[in-house]
Amino acid sequence: MYRGIRCLPFSLLLVTGLLFASQAMAQLPDFTELAQQNSPAVVNISTRQNHTNGKKFKIPHQFNIPNLPEDSPFNDLFKHFFDGIPNMPEQETRSLGSGFIISKDGYILTNHHVVDGADKVEVRLSDRRYFEAKVIGSDKASDVALIKIDADNLPTVKIGKSKDLKVGEWVLAIGSPFGFDHSATAGIVSAKGRALPSENYVPFIQTDVAINPGNSGGPLFNLDGELVGINSQIYSRTGGFMGLSFAIPIELAMNVAEQLRKTGHVSRGYLGVLIQDVDRDLAESFGLEQPHGALVTQVMKDTPAEAAGLQTGDIIVRFNGQYIDHSSDLPPLVGASPVGKDSELEIIRNGDRRTLKVNIAQLPEGEAAVGQVPSDADPDLIEKLGVVVNDLTPQARKKSKLAKGGALITRVVDGPAREAGLQRGDVIRMFDRNKVQSAEHLRQLVAKAEGTVAVLILRDDQPLFVAIRLND
Repeated sequence: MYRGIRCLPFSLLLVTGLLFASQAMAQLPDFTELAQQNSPAVVNISTRQNHTNGKKFKIPHQFNIPNLPEDSPFNDLFKHFFDGIPNMPEQETRSLGSGFIISKDGYILTNHHVVDGADKVEVRLSDRRYFEAKVIGSDKASDVALIKIDADNLPTVKIGKSKDLKVGEWVLAIGSPFGFDHSATAGIVSAKGRALPSENYVPFIQTDVAINPGNSGGPLFNLDGELVGINSQIYSRTGGFMGLSFAIPIELAMNVAEQLRKTGHVSRGYLGVLIQDVDRDLAESFGLEQPHGALVTQVMKDTPAEAAGLQTGDIIVRFNGQYIDHSSDLPPLVGASPVGKDSELEIIRNGDRRTLKVNIAQLPEGEAAVGQVPSDADPDLIEKLGVVVNDLTPQARKKSKLAKGGALITRVVDGPAREAGLQRGDVIRMFDRNKVQSAEHLRQLVAKAEGTVAVLILRDDQPLFVAIRLND
């Protein structure tokens, strides 16, 4: 009797646990049908590239290297330190990637970096047929490439809309990680519109789907079996998957593919400005309730931005009606804009909102649609002093009760200013017994100064002299 009483709660607990487990499993998505329907349209891509190391061989002029026998141990030394050895035979390198069929007559999308520099591109279908592919066009800026095989009646993917994705939504990737064909991995959308370093034109979809070498160029599907992105990059400190994967939105990829098919290259819009993010302190100095927008730090000469009347210090908050939260939101919008057509910029200037019309130009070779100022660099940094300064906005001038002149410190980095105790928000009124007329005037004064100089600042409406010893 005693044991029976003890067993009853345990039995109930076991049944309850199994019930909850089955309910939890019932709530998880079933990817079996999705994978089964779409796998035939996913392909494995292998490339071959021939090169001869001997062509790159350069010996410093001060070295006189004798001819060495083939089995000499010194050959490896010269190979590693001098980028090859003379008369080295032609070598062949191979790489693997993924792709997917977008038309029944053999057009396939993949990544630019999968086919870049390849002498031969081979495509293997799910039915194990092999084809040699022709590269129709490849775009490094978006990392999209369009290739074609000579075949008909091929299975294709269903194109969806990445803009309809929601953070937390389930997605599925199919590809060939490490050459293992048609591997399916699932996860969720972690973020949208993600900007990556050195990537101006792609607002990436971030997911936690397991992506590894060989997955590049493969498709990303939503639960409706629609293609929403191309798996392109991972963030990793080990070289393997760490939970951060990035996919190219399919709308952008299909636009690039269409241009590559028609012309073999991609045309992008050009504005002609340098921009940076608006942080909390800059937002306050510009009279914004919260940080947002792209702060213009420079307007290039003879550009659409100059013709439209854009000025340094303007904050672009909307482009063609689309809200600009971070400065990285602007470049892909400008790049995707029709060349020769008017676009609408909503800006904040001196606390007032206004609208400008700008005629987008063709992106010049080697330029960026919109130049992004690196987070660790600032065009207004006075390196000799170690501060970033700007002219006072009307709001900042009113707050400091300074009718004219002065330079507002917006950032302090390692250097003489920090050592002397200068802070962000200080207003420099005098430098080395000279009244500071503007941020540019301060830059000129600093360039001429040497040794220890006296600096008059305004801090919390109180004047204060500070001695700064400039580095030799």
